[in-house]
Amino acid sequence: MTQPIICIGHAALDRIYRIEEFPTAPTKVRALEHIESGGGMAATAAATIATLGGRTELWSRIGADDAGLKIKAGLKRAGVDVRYVETFEGGRSSTSAILVDAQGERLIVGARDINMPSGTSWLPLERINDAPIVLADLRWLEAVRAAFTHARSAGTPTVLDADLGGREAMPELLGLTDYAVFSENALDDFLPDLDLRSRLDRVMLLGPRHAGVTLGARGYLWRDTFGGGECPGFEVDVTDTTGAGDAFHGAFALMLSEGHPIATCARMACAVAAMKCTRLGARGGLPTRAEAEQFIETNS
Repeated sequence: MTQPIICIGHAALDRIYRIEEFPTAPTKVRALEHIESGGGMAATAAATIATLGGRTELWSRIGADDAGLKIKAGLKRAGVDVRYVETFEGGRSSTSAILVDAQGERLIVGARDINMPSGTSWLPLERINDAPIVLADLRWLEAVRAAFTHARSAGTPTVLDADLGGREAMPELLGLTDYAVFSENALDDFLPDLDLRSRLDRVMLLGPRHAGVTLGARGYLWRDTFGGGECPGFEVDVTDTTGAGDAFHGAFALMLSEGHPIATCARMACAVAAMKCTRLGARGGLPTRAEAEQFIETNS
């Protein structure tokens, strides 16, 4: 039986409010729609993998509170193995308030417990030996270091969700990473004053064999030991971009684990991210594998 993809990092509960437009000054705004949804980068990537039919487990931290119960329940419903989502008494689970305007752009106000235990002694690192791939975000640096160091020794490929945050640790982590996938804002923050391809080439010098950047509706651009390439995005009616990058990372990791060429991985990941954007919330628009394949065929 295929071993699960291991996802490590952030799990959250999102409270999302759809509004007509962002106010230009402090005021009261009426929500057109409101939902509560599971969020968090690694958690949503794991939910994406599971929805696409892959096996995955999440290593994360939550508090023993109402939000934590909802986070865990949502992951279970998505088909994610949550045995290694640790619940800490006295900890406060991550939550976000998200405003989404009529164009699907969003404003995120997140709250994380800075006192959440960061130790990694309880992580089952030996499971990495047989995992097809390990995916991590930057919200739990101690776990990323431990897992990626173990993965490098075991020969297990790693994917880093290089979003905003953890800038000081980035050079060290990139030295342990096989596939570094940046958001456009994070790449600009890490390496300003260079064009995109030059930035990716600079990332490659730090250790990864693949460096890419998600460009939203414009698709995906990457550099690797074979030169690189680009994949166009898909046009959809955007409702909410929340979680699109996380969905991309999950789909990309799943396709990598199956041994597909990078261009095929990027095409599927772009399609899944686009489909996610058609629904409110990080996970409501996540497609099954059959739906994603049909979407690609229809829009090719």
